[in-house]
Amino acid sequence: MTAFARITLLSLVLGLSACAVHRPPPSPTGPTIPPSGPSTQPSTKPSGPVTPPPKPLPTKSPTFAPPPGAASHWDGKMQVYVLDDQTDTFYRQRTYYRWSNGWSRSISPNGPWEETNVQGVPPGLSKQYAQ
Repeated sequence: MTAFARITLLSLVLGLSACAVHRPPPSPTGPTIPPSGPSTQPSTKPSGPVTPPPKPLPTKSPTFAPPPGAASHWDGKMQVYVLDDQTDTFYRQRTYYRWSNGWSRSISPNGPWEETNVQGVPPGLSKQYAQ
């Protein structure tokens, strides 16, 4: 082997070995310590007791189906659907209830209405319109 080839081969091996031996500087692996002194960020602690916003009332009952073909909303306190288009008219379990100086019920929102007493209406409804 010629001297020129030996020098070239030796330079190449040394040059490549330097790349293999070189290690990058270690990166910090532990937790970082925040700087001491006053904070420049605003405080996130509330000044008084925090009350969560009220939960929205459900528009449908998880147990009872809404009245067919009528606009209504669920009243959880009375445990009935309140018909939006008819005053003091309610629905639960295929029966409509109406308050007009006394209770009456029907299988249709348009009647015919049959008079009933307080025992003939759902308990939450009778409590709301106690006589």
